[in-house]
Amino acid sequence: MPTIVRCGLIQCANPINDESVPVAEIQQAMLDKHIPLIEEAARRGVQILCLQEIFNGPYFCPSQDRRWYAAAEPVPGPTTARMAELARAHNMVIIVPVYEEAMRGVYYNTAAVIDADGAYLGKYRKIHIPQTSGFWEKYFFKPGDLGYPVFQTKYAKIGVYICYDRHFPEGARQLGLNGAEIVFNPSATVAGLSQYLWKLEQPAHAVANGYFVGAINRVGTEAPWGIGRFYGSSYFVDPRGNFLAVASEDQDEVVVADLDLDMIDEVRQTWQFYRDRRPDTYGGLTE
Repeated sequence: MPTIVRCGLIQCANPINDESVPVAEIQQAMLDKHIPLIEEAARRGVQILCLQEIFNGPYFCPSQDRRWYAAAEPVPGPTTARMAELARAHNMVIIVPVYEEAMRGVYYNTAAVIDADGAYLGKYRKIHIPQTSGFWEKYFFKPGDLGYPVFQTKYAKIGVYICYDRHFPEGARQLGLNGAEIVFNPSATVAGLSQYLWKLEQPAHAVANGYFVGAINRVGTEAPWGIGRFYGSSYFVDPRGNFLAVASEDQDEVVVADLDLDMIDEVRQTWQFYRDRRPDTYGGLTE
């Protein structure tokens, strides 16, 4: 297994901002827009690629419109099957965030992990679900029930933490304890308080847990909701908290960085956070 892994993130804007357009048509437009960006990542030698939160649609949670339930699909399902074809063609791991229908009336905010040979490795379901003005996610998503899985891909052990999850250090630590070398955080977040936190929390997770983080955010604005501007700024950060690559705030972009997994050992042999943990004193966290 290589020690240096080339990873990529895709941030892009929704090309259709007309709520009268059928849900399936909007999803197809987003998928069509992503295909050339995935191909670009392949040409640039990306081995592990992560897409943005619910990549094949708008961020519809500012509404409480049940028509968006039609955007949900099984995982694995048709979108993961299409991504598996691309993964196999390019020998590339792809993290695929979609809206999942687990059964009739039960929906999750989910990311599937496809290995470089096209094999479906499993999925993560977003655990922390916000419910506040402009972010009515509890209307659309049930809290995740699969814990914090780590996936052994062809190139690295990876974990996923979706958007609002990033505000909770407990799950970030659990991903490290479960063996993650790289944690991807696909997001949909707009300018405001979160922009200040965007480059604060996840580098802190990377340092505290001794792993790499790839953080993805979309760009542009999405009518008719008008909750604000998605500010992009997708990035990779290493276990020392250094930024390796940072995207623009307003452009469709493929962000690429080479991650040297040997750094994980170097950092953990200096900062012995796992050795010096005191889980016997943390019981109050779960009471």
